[in-house]
Amino acid sequence: MNHRPRKRFGQNFLHDQNIIHQIINHISPQLSDHIVEIGPGQGAITSSLVASAGKIDVIELDRDLIPRLEQKFSSVEQLTIHQADALKFDFCQLTENKIRVVGNLPYNISTPLLFHLMNQSNCITDMHFMLQKEVVDRITASPGTKQYGRLTIMLNYYCQSEKLMTIGPGAFNPPPKVDSAIIRLIPHSTPPVQIHDLDLFSEIITQAFSQRRKTIRNSVKSWLDQSQIESLSIDPGLRPEQLNLNQFADLANAAQKNRK
Repeated sequence: MNHRPRKRFGQNFLHDQNIIHQIINHISPQLSDHIVEIGPGQGAITSSLVASAGKIDVIELDRDLIPRLEQKFSSVEQLTIHQADALKFDFCQLTENKIRVVGNLPYNISTPLLFHLMNQSNCITDMHFMLQKEVVDRITASPGTKQYGRLTIMLNYYCQSEKLMTIGPGAFNPPPKVDSAIIRLIPHSTPPVQIHDLDLFSEIITQAFSQRRKTIRNSVKSWLDQSQIESLSIDPGLRPEQLNLNQFADLANAAQKNRK
């Protein structure tokens, strides 16, 4: 049952028991919880979850790991194993109530997977993920910093985010070439800002951060002119990393009104 980690699946298996214990403490699973784990791998975190949580679903893409997981957890009645691609998985179909999602996400697909989950955040209580530290720093960044960007704004529209701990490469097999970090994401019960057209909001943010050195005046000129930007009490000479979520929402709503 030995399994060689596969690079194409972005597999780096966590083996440090002290780190696993700290992660479980942050998650604090309860018997009333329905937990969904993405990428259980060889079951390092799963083993601790089954001792405390109620119902557990695990989603694993690698077919070769399924027999190992089935053997390891054959006596655990509350655990269901899904051989599936998390990028295409319908998480909300698992329950009529809410789930808690955890996982050591493959770093090569972490951003699209996060956006996939944001689209289903209405059925999620919270999320605890291990990600590349750089990605966590981007999600939790403040305006005016070099890490602040599209990922920061979009994720914080959907969720409250908190960086919990940093993990060195030695906790994994094989060791990744980067540091990792644990992040907690809690979906907002109501969005922090009102946005009339979410696709347009995303389009404007993508355009703004595609050329970070451009001013907002130049970044959004396809939608708004300088006087319209100024009417929103936004300095057209600012660069995108200097604007907060509310200001981008104001730009997107004004652009949507212009379209009409």
